[in-house]
Amino acid sequence: MTDETRKGPAPPTFRQALAFWLKLGLISFGGPAAQIAVMHRELVETKRWMDDRHFFNGLNFCMLLPGPEAQQLATYLGWRLHGAKGGIAAGALFVLPSALILFALSWLYVAGSSLPWVGAIFHGLSGAVIAIVLDALIRIGGKSLRTPSLAALAIAAFVAMYFFEVGFILIILVAALVGLVGHKFLPGQFPAGKAHEPHPDGHSLTAIELPPVPAPTWGRAAKVLAICLALWWLPVVALGLWLGWQSTPAQQGFFFSKAAVVTFGGAYAVLPYVAEQAVDNFGWLTNTQMMAGLALTETTPGPLIMVLQFVAFVGGWQNPGAFPSLASAALCAGITTWVTFLPGFLFVFLGAPWIEKIASFPKLASALSAITACVTGVILKLAVGFSTAALWPEGGRFDYFVLAVAVLAFTALKIWRIPLVAVIAAAALAGWVQSTIHF
Repeated sequence: MTDETRKGPAPPTFRQALAFWLKLGLISFGGPAAQIAVMHRELVETKRWMDDRHFFNGLNFCMLLPGPEAQQLATYLGWRLHGAKGGIAAGALFVLPSALILFALSWLYVAGSSLPWVGAIFHGLSGAVIAIVLDALIRIGGKSLRTPSLAALAIAAFVAMYFFEVGFILIILVAALVGLVGHKFLPGQFPAGKAHEPHPDGHSLTAIELPPVPAPTWGRAAKVLAICLALWWLPVVALGLWLGWQSTPAQQGFFFSKAAVVTFGGAYAVLPYVAEQAVDNFGWLTNTQMMAGLALTETTPGPLIMVLQFVAFVGGWQNPGAFPSLASAALCAGITTWVTFLPGFLFVFLGAPWIEKIASFPKLASALSAITACVTGVILKLAVGFSTAALWPEGGRFDYFVLAVAVLAFTALKIWRIPLVAVIAAAALAGWVQSTIHF
């Protein structure tokens, strides 16, 4: 055994870590599971910048937070390596490449919407979106509906939202309460959930010695709260004072701030709530445009919750107020991305010093299990809504072409295991070919 193996690698400089976080932001395709796997492989197994215990403690902590867990995990790991500046760099670079790419794609979508070939491409993509949402429903449901009671919660959530239009936030609150009470009286039906555990060989590789964790004092908590809340809300309030509280940018700032704190269970959990409000209440975009945004976001790196930036961009473009369309869209996209991801920094920086104590709170995990079960029902509502809008466009005739694309795309994803980006590209090509030869 060499001295380097015994002592471990040298701690990374901030510049070295910065290069890695930028690389991660550029290659983080495939959703949170793939993103988390890449971070573990690179940071624990290859670079040995930390061991399994620290990595999985961070992951378990982030799984309990609202918001995109992969981006929050990157923030935590960056914080663990280099303090606040490391956390800010890691979290921001995880999002920035995706934000810039999606901004360009959003502009192409709205600016080229009058071109027949653009519409044809998104016609094909609508079938792929149906397959993507159904695939997510099966994956999440298979993991979350582990007991009959959790399955009943999922059905109840679907019925409440689809037939009685119960609000998403109320469903999340009720699910958390049911999980807490159910774990106390029926722990077998409402399990706390299995935490991610280190690999048995995880400590065979020596990692660097991490810097000490700051003490979780009230003074530190107050400082984090003051700074993050000011950064979060001052731009939103400034927009309201400048443009009026009913302006599209101000409305989006407030609405997506609320959405950011109820995003338990991943982006698919909050999409029905966003679609309902953005389409039916505010009128920022249509169901068809919402589906296009989901398809575009699936082709970019970074978290899927970035679809909210697309929603805001289209809403600003179509409701520009006193601004040119592009300026309004840019302002709306900017404030929405800001309020969507900044709360994650607040949650991580506030709770990170307590991370070693998370395992001693099984009730939190049981509440999260109940919320995740309800998310399955919420995603089913999303699948029904998106499928209806795509298969009967604007209440018209049934679209057999979209159905065919959806079936083939689902088969490609679930049976042939073709990569998601390739499936989306094929669906787009099919839409263009169909419009060209008019079949």
